[in-house]
Amino acid sequence: MLANLDTDLLRAFVAVAEQLSFTRAGERLGRTQAAVSQQVRRLEDTVAKRVFERDTHGVRLTRDGEVLLAYARRMLTLNDEVMALMRRTTTVASVRIGTPDDYATMLLPEVLARFNASYPDVMVEVVCDNSPDLVAEIDKGRYDLALVTRRSDDPGGELVRREPVAWVAPPLDPATGPGVRPVERCDPLPLALFPKGCVVRDLAVDALDRIGRDWRVAFTSKSVVAVHGAILGGLGVTAMEECTVPPSLRRIGPADGFPELPDIHIALHRAPGQLAKPVRLLADAIHDLVGETAR
Repeated sequence: MLANLDTDLLRAFVAVAEQLSFTRAGERLGRTQAAVSQQVRRLEDTVAKRVFERDTHGVRLTRDGEVLLAYARRMLTLNDEVMALMRRTTTVASVRIGTPDDYATMLLPEVLARFNASYPDVMVEVVCDNSPDLVAEIDKGRYDLALVTRRSDDPGGELVRREPVAWVAPPLDPATGPGVRPVERCDPLPLALFPKGCVVRDLAVDALDRIGRDWRVAFTSKSVVAVHGAILGGLGVTAMEECTVPPSLRRIGPADGFPELPDIHIALHRAPGQLAKPVRLLADAIHDLVGETAR
């Protein structure tokens, strides 16, 4: 019989992962360091995996902890959305925002949590899709806002911030013998990618084509959690925005024979016409918490 994950335990886990300290996580949650440590142990017992490595240098996530972190953030966001919806007043304002899966997972949880704390009567619906499709749909009024990726020379939308793009590979396994070559040296190069239409995917394969590097698609998914898992599992390498790279993955670059990739822009599009106040408030929150000054 499957066990259930306790959201209180997940909230403690996420706090420690973000603070890299049980003491600071306790201060954030209003709990003692010992209480937070006990919650994390209970979570580890539930999932039957260690999620943190602890030593004299501090706290760091294990590989299993990295995988759990992305799911924990999603589950807490969904939990908070449901609770806000159930506790709403009779009249509910709503905002519909479109964004790629990696931004929904890595950038928006804090925005939505703070926005919900300030405006609990506003329901926010997040829909994930490729950036070009979102831009096309927002002009039709399907979304109120769209937080998307664009090339640095593309027009449209409000610039939220510039973001470097990195090549990412699996961590090196110390147990692997010297005769085993890392996946980034395979020919053709196996890639784990988002589906066609992803801006970063296009930048990556164009850059490989320019240097004449043969490549093949080894894995594809719309889910950033799935792509992270594929890289951790050694299925290939990928390119992704720096803000979406978990600490467990290894960055590679020109020294490893990979071409430099240009920065992308994270941009916010608003639906045409006069926007309701909740939409403007959420747009302001995105600029404040995701923009250049928030990095």
